[in-house]
Amino acid sequence: MARIGCWFLPSEIIDACGLKCPLPVLKMEKRLASMASGATLTVLATDPMARIDIPLFCRQHGHACSLEAAADTMRFTIVKG
Repeated sequence: MARIGCWFLPSEIIDACGLKCPLPVLKMEKRLASMASGATLTVLATDPMARIDIPLFCRQHGHACSLEAAADTMRFTIVKG
């Protein structure tokens, strides 16, 4: 993880803003496949279906997922299980 001052940045970020279902989940799935267990992935998305699809995928595959929403953009933080 990169470190700037006392802030830690996620090791991986996917900007899926503007992409429609199922592309955000497919991009996330592909990136997670190449990551080690315990690694963090951040996914930015604007498609309203991502609010359902990304957490569902994470539950089904044993990954932790949290969501922060601001304006039109959702920020999912996923820890690979």
